[in-house]
Amino acid sequence: MQERSSVAELADRLRRELDRYSPGGKLPSSRALVERFRVSPVTVSRALAQLVAEGLVVTRPGAGAFRAPVRTAPTATGDTSWQEVALSADSVAELVPRTVDASGVTVSLAAPPPGVLEFSGGYLHSSLQPERAMAAALARAGRRPGAWERPPMEGLPELREWFARGIGGAVTAAEVLIAAGGQSALATALRALAPPGAPVLVESPTYPGMLAIARAGGLRPVPVPVDPDGVRPELLADAFRASGARVFVCQPLFQNPTGAVLAPGRRAEVLAIAREAGAFVVEDDFVRRLVHADAGPLPRPLAADDPDGVVVHVGSLTKVTSPSFRVSALAARGPVLERLRAIQVVDSFFVPRPLQEAALELVGSPAWPRHLRTVATELQARRDAMTTALRRDLPELALPHVPSGGYHLWLRLPDGTDDSALTSAALRAGVAVTPGRPYFSAEPPAAHLRLSFAAVAGTGEIADGVRRLRRACDEVFQYLPGH
Repeated sequence: MQERSSVAELADRLRRELDRYSPGGKLPSSRALVERFRVSPVTVSRALAQLVAEGLVVTRPGAGAFRAPVRTAPTATGDTSWQEVALSADSVAELVPRTVDASGVTVSLAAPPPGVLEFSGGYLHSSLQPERAMAAALARAGRRPGAWERPPMEGLPELREWFARGIGGAVTAAEVLIAAGGQSALATALRALAPPGAPVLVESPTYPGMLAIARAGGLRPVPVPVDPDGVRPELLADAFRASGARVFVCQPLFQNPTGAVLAPGRRAEVLAIAREAGAFVVEDDFVRRLVHADAGPLPRPLAADDPDGVVVHVGSLTKVTSPSFRVSALAARGPVLERLRAIQVVDSFFVPRPLQEAALELVGSPAWPRHLRTVATELQARRDAMTTALRRDLPELALPHVPSGGYHLWLRLPDGTDDSALTSAALRAGVAVTPGRPYFSAEPPAAHLRLSFAAVAGTGEIADGVRRLRRACDEVFQYLPGH
């Protein structure tokens, strides 16, 4: 208890003294703070981490701690009263059977057999994960006073604040719930927003795990086509009118599987279409922190430009850390927030406090920005290695879009190709790939393949894997007309 009191007191004193420094101004060194306040280095480190989590201080590796830039005043809150109609319109849908099919998810979760290169993985290779930083954060978190006490059901306030700042706009910590990974957050959102039997609009193609959640809840996925600029607004409006849906699930940034980014001119249009339909947009912002080094500035989350509570935002730390670091956030505004909170409490009570404390330790440490820079550089190198190898060894596979974020490429196969047969042939050749069929909620317009470049050890394995895929394609393509 004494250590906790010392950390809180020091953080409070430093907070009061921040006005002495201009934005960007350097704070005294940790050694100077230890000597001045006669506290331990651990107390100084934890007090600074508290101010980092509050957005008042930023740390720079090798340089020290600095006062953070002054935040701009939040924009005025919009009108969320429309949600009362959307949340109560639960009796219009025809019930459909609930089916639990995890095959589209397990392909990216299951480890391939020994000797098989993993082009199907959905997470970073262990060499790209911040294992040492996570271990250190978990150790520090376990020693935090109260680390094993029951946390607030909504999540630790400091962690909710950190996620809110990452979303931006007028989103506040009070509008954020901490959840156990993005999959859990999506499941909570769909349960909150759509009753069994209801239609739900989805991008086409889209993430199979989300389709599995929808079908397990008895929902009817309705596809809306995606092009290189994201979902097509005119078809989205048509789908709302034809289906009567009150929910649209999308990935506006580096969409899975196409890698598309919702074009600037479409962002406001998508929100306006949903608002006109009295519907919610579930924004799955799953790879914002897996940007490539050459990407340039990223567009803000849709939630940052939504004062009226149309967007339910899902963000996660899992993709950029480890599959076992299951910490995510749900953000929403208006009456729907209480429904989300209630469902999450019923399902899981809360996310374990040690994991939340470890997340705070990790994102507040100097190792965090270093890790993000390393991942950005490595993903760009791996993406370039895979695109080069594909264009050299497999020119028959069309690559319409090379993304600047995420961890995979989306390839169109020659007409007449059976993607399941090619997936089996690839496995025999020693490389695990993902067929395109599970990414479509209806009949696919063509055969596709998704290749991940993040789950292998390095660029050498990427080149080897593409050569193995070449052998599999030779086996399958010989039966196509014209070959």
